[in-house]
Amino acid sequence: MPAVSKGDGMRGLAVFISDIRNCKSKEAEIKRINKELANIRSKFKGDKALDGYSKKKYVCKLLFIFLLGHDIDFGHMEAVNLLSSNKYTEKQIGYLFISVLVNSNSDLIRLINNGIKNDLGSRNPTFMNLALHCIANVGSREMAEAFAADIPRILVAGDTMDSVKQSAALCLLRLNRTSPDLVPMGEWTARVVHLLNDQHLGVVTAATSLITTLAQKSPDDFKTSISLAIARLSRIVTSASIDLQDYTYYFVAAPWLSVKLLRLLQCYPPPEDAALRSRLTECLETVLNKAQEPPKSKKVQHSNAKNAVLFEAISLIIHHDSEPTLLVRACNQLGQFLQHRETNLRYLALESMCTLASSEFSHEAVKTHIETVINALKTERDVSVRQRAVDLLYAMCDRSNAKQIVAEMLSYLETADYSIREEIVLKVAILAEKYAVDYTWYVDTILNLIRIAGDYVSEEVWYRVIQIVINRDDVQGYAAKTVFEALQAPACHENLVKVGGYILGEFGNLIAGDSRSSPLVQFNLLHSKFHLCSVPTRALLLSAYIKFINLFPEVKATIQDVLRSDSQLRNADVELQQRAVEYLRLSCIASTDILATVLEEMPPFPERESSILAKLKRKKGPGHLPDIDDTRRNVNGNTEHSETTETPAKSSPSLMTELLPTNRPRPASSSPIMLSAGTMSSSHPFTDLMNLNSTPSAGGGGGSLLIDVFSDNSSPASMDASEDNFFRFVCKNNGVLYENQLLQIGLKSEYRQNLGRMYVFFGNKTSTQFLSFASAVVSQDELKTQLNVHAKTVDPLIEGGAQVQQILNIECVSDFTDAPVLNIQFRYGGALQNIAVKLPVMLNKFFQPTEMTSQDFFQRWKQLGAPQQEVQKIFKAKHSMDTEVTKAKILGFGVALLDGVDPNPTNFVGAGVIHTKSTQVGCLLRLEPNTQAEMYRLTLRTSRESVSQRLCDLLSEQF
Repeated sequence: MPAVSKGDGMRGLAVFISDIRNCKSKEAEIKRINKELANIRSKFKGDKALDGYSKKKYVCKLLFIFLLGHDIDFGHMEAVNLLSSNKYTEKQIGYLFISVLVNSNSDLIRLINNGIKNDLGSRNPTFMNLALHCIANVGSREMAEAFAADIPRILVAGDTMDSVKQSAALCLLRLNRTSPDLVPMGEWTARVVHLLNDQHLGVVTAATSLITTLAQKSPDDFKTSISLAIARLSRIVTSASIDLQDYTYYFVAAPWLSVKLLRLLQCYPPPEDAALRSRLTECLETVLNKAQEPPKSKKVQHSNAKNAVLFEAISLIIHHDSEPTLLVRACNQLGQFLQHRETNLRYLALESMCTLASSEFSHEAVKTHIETVINALKTERDVSVRQRAVDLLYAMCDRSNAKQIVAEMLSYLETADYSIREEIVLKVAILAEKYAVDYTWYVDTILNLIRIAGDYVSEEVWYRVIQIVINRDDVQGYAAKTVFEALQAPACHENLVKVGGYILGEFGNLIAGDSRSSPLVQFNLLHSKFHLCSVPTRALLLSAYIKFINLFPEVKATIQDVLRSDSQLRNADVELQQRAVEYLRLSCIASTDILATVLEEMPPFPERESSILAKLKRKKGPGHLPDIDDTRRNVNGNTEHSETTETPAKSSPSLMTELLPTNRPRPASSSPIMLSAGTMSSSHPFTDLMNLNSTPSAGGGGGSLLIDVFSDNSSPASMDASEDNFFRFVCKNNGVLYENQLLQIGLKSEYRQNLGRMYVFFGNKTSTQFLSFASAVVSQDELKTQLNVHAKTVDPLIEGGAQVQQILNIECVSDFTDAPVLNIQFRYGGALQNIAVKLPVMLNKFFQPTEMTSQDFFQRWKQLGAPQQEVQKIFKAKHSMDTEVTKAKILGFGVALLDGVDPNPTNFVGAGVIHTKSTQVGCLLRLEPNTQAEMYRLTLRTSRESVSQRLCDLLSEQF
């Protein structure tokens, strides 16, 4: 509201506001307001025409009354009339009233649009700004229809004032958010992008906000903004603060513009042009270097501005995920913030490091800060920071530190805030399952979890431990002994009773030989908990009792007496009553053979996506879960789950991938142990423990085994499949394969010998459902005989903002050159969308690294000396010739890097074996860089010419 001044003070308004403030009661205030409303209404209806000043004063009073919370039902026309005034103050009050009180359905909208159109065409920058602000504030569809074509023209016109350009850009941004279909940018795209070169930084800042929003929806149309954004960013970060005096904030040059430019660059992958990429890398290095400099001011505004730019730069580094040096430096910088006295910085550092932990380049660097993160978990006073510390521990966990992290999380769980206990329980259960090499440790961990936080252990967690124990012969005896000992505690959580009842009912015979755990002792122990449990748990215990009759005939009479008691046969709960009746009858009339058949041991559960992981995904929401379930490729070129390369067939696979021994039967569904399927439905856990008859979750079947379940696809591969990011996956297994304004496709893969598994994540970037979603893998005729790919079905419906997962099982039959194609089809907004993407399944993915001595290497090198066995290529370097990056790429290619073999220390030598179903192909490679000429010479020798040529083509594209 305009300031009350002597020249144009609207004294009547000042008096009215003073009267309102002096009112002693609500009734007095309402009385004074009603009196003023009556006076204003009479003035507006009077015969005498009001001058502009009076209109302005009365409209201002109405506006003030509205802001006090009272309804205003007149005065709108007088406010519209103020728009035609040539005085700034009168026009300003008119626009202010319209912005606050006029809705988009008003009958006056056409009159308002006429007034706005007159001001936009006036070329008076002050009036144009007022009109643009009003359009942006109202933001209605009618205004978008009226002015969407005019505003871009004002924005790019050469004679438009800088202040008007700023308003036009922000106004266009607002309309694009409210009515994106009405803002045509096609013909203006190039000229809007060119605003990034404008001399006025205010215009550049506003234009960057607009371009970022437009680029998120149509990235291809605004691709030219990358080079301009990098150039502008380079000029800002290399300039001294005095060079941009008007836009320097506490010694930080243009921090808001820097942040916006960095966000714009996050809409795109790393630049393909080497010079452009190099310039961007220099910018990011400069930002990281400035973070290390001593502060130029002790004021908090300086550090806030400096850190805002730094964190946005780190976000861009993480987004690109292509520069190992920058990723490690970013990790080290964030590590320094973990012990900063400012809570917000510690929170942001933990949050950013969660994302860094999922990168193959920076995962090891993140792990170096494990002690600091554990200390934060123990000492932080802010619960939100502690929660981020839990997230980071979860993200940085791998086989090497799993036991330490799980132990710390269990320790913290005892004192954790109640709001995050369930999430911690889920994460501990997932980590214990994923990284369990010793299954006894897994059982101990889950039982400890139930003991510490039983109330927060969901059914999915104890279902999962049951499933694993049943599917693993080697852990069943230990599990029975452990739960028997745990149940002897005076106070047991009900979830522990459920686990104990199920495991002892199935495997109690494995510990019955010990007099301390004889059948009768086991039964008495379970029955002592019976009266303390809920109905579902009692139902489960009754099922365990009938199992005992089959396992231990000596306790048959004791159990029959329990089943015969009035508390069972006449139980108020129909489920318990029916179980007692039917179990008693079964035990009396059935022969030993029939009992053994009906009550036989539960068969192995067919493996699907871990139910606990699915629950955590639902709890966190799409896009919020760290990629803990996906295998990272470490610096040795192997996957984490294969710790020994010499005997890969015997290495300990992850628990999730070896739940079903291949020599045991795999029933399609587990037969319930109850007799009456019609009356005893799956309302109780013993009848359908893992919910196997339910429809699979949207996440798809997440844990199927790498077994021979492959089938051929008969449809031909699409010839116009996208290959944009294909070669980015030669030396890495994780990343974004494809992205447009509707859909993002991400990949996580793992390979072992000639088998592979690829997790394909389909993310809906819109707020609208994808209907009839389907994806299929197709291969050319020749490739079908060389590579088997079996795709699991994917959910046909993807909600707006959600993500679903599809699993591909891959088998390499023989060496191949081509790649399969992923065809995606779905309906969006009624239109059928078709996308074809080439899947990055390359021959080098089936490498197993081979360590060898210098003597063995050269002996084998000579043996592969035939002309057809060697392929050599000399090529120009496309990227900077950094030694560490080159090493990382060779390791990521899949071979073992052999140090001290080549006489020239600058050369790189590697060895590995390609595993196919039909044969194994040994491979030796030598890479000779010439930094002065910026050239490489790559030599590959294998026992097959086709393999040598394909590997040479793939690897040479990476340097």
